[in-house]
Amino acid sequence: MTETLQNVQTRGNREEPLLSVRDLKVTFTRQGEKPFVAVDGVSFDVRPGQTVGLVGESGCGKSVTSLAIMGLLPQRGVKVEGEVLYGGTNLLAQSREQMRDRRGRDLGMIFQDPLSSLNPVVPIGLQVTEVLERHKGLSRKAAMPKAREMLEKVGIPDPTRRLKDYPHQLSGGMRQRALIAMALACEPRLLIADEPTTALDVTIQAQILALLKDLVEDTGTALVMITHDLGVVAGLVDRVNVLYAGRIVERGDRHPLFATPRHPYTHGLLASIPRLDGSRGERLTPIPGSVSDNLPWADACAFAPRCSQPIDRCVTVSPRLEEEGSRALRCHNPVEVSR
Repeated sequence: MTETLQNVQTRGNREEPLLSVRDLKVTFTRQGEKPFVAVDGVSFDVRPGQTVGLVGESGCGKSVTSLAIMGLLPQRGVKVEGEVLYGGTNLLAQSREQMRDRRGRDLGMIFQDPLSSLNPVVPIGLQVTEVLERHKGLSRKAAMPKAREMLEKVGIPDPTRRLKDYPHQLSGGMRQRALIAMALACEPRLLIADEPTTALDVTIQAQILALLKDLVEDTGTALVMITHDLGVVAGLVDRVNVLYAGRIVERGDRHPLFATPRHPYTHGLLASIPRLDGSRGERLTPIPGSVSDNLPWADACAFAPRCSQPIDRCVTVSPRLEEEGSRALRCHNPVEVSR
């Protein structure tokens, strides 16, 4: 039976987390070069029926976090530490075969680029049925009606014909919907969406986000939404984690975080969004520099070189993530609430 979003959220907040990421650290190593820490001690929880956002610029560690959770990082040259607890089981301790059994069945993922994620020489129908054959034990003949049902569920018109189409015959929006159908075919309890609206026009973006919102509402699926677009976050997620240089710098429920961003980075991300109610010709307020302009977290605040209000302490002492109620902040000189 379909539940309202409020009921699902209430239930989700009451239950134990379905996914608990604890002190996740991912280090890339290469012979002759200094190790690079892409994710540095990230922790967050996701409960059933809850949508949690990982937000930040490209290069802040969002996608690497998702790949570590799914067990999709290469084994050579990568060191993964910490815990990823799914239903009490540490996924990082699972073998490749065990993770292969979980992916698609318990854990689903929508990748960023549908054209490169789909096999270009295999019809869409066979790509959806493959998941059902692998995890449900269905024959191809028995799985095909279910594949048609999934394409129809995600809003692909004329699903019977589309089952026979190849990825290049679909529009960008339909390819993304086909990926969602594949991810949801076995009804996983956890879904990770990595920039699912990238390169889509705003109309299709709205349709994809509405589809994901309805799926969480109807099934109680736990959703991790990875994006750099705070506009996407505003209408979908329940709880936001803002990442910078591999660490969470601010965390909070959606409405309080948008109303009173405390970290200068979060404040800058919000200030850089164009506003429909702004004056004609009003200039945007970008964050200066790039994500590569940072300091080591071990000795300072990584965001200090780009910060709008740094103090001496920012370049000499690494800030800790301080928890206060439902909010968390990693900053020596937070933005005043009055701003």
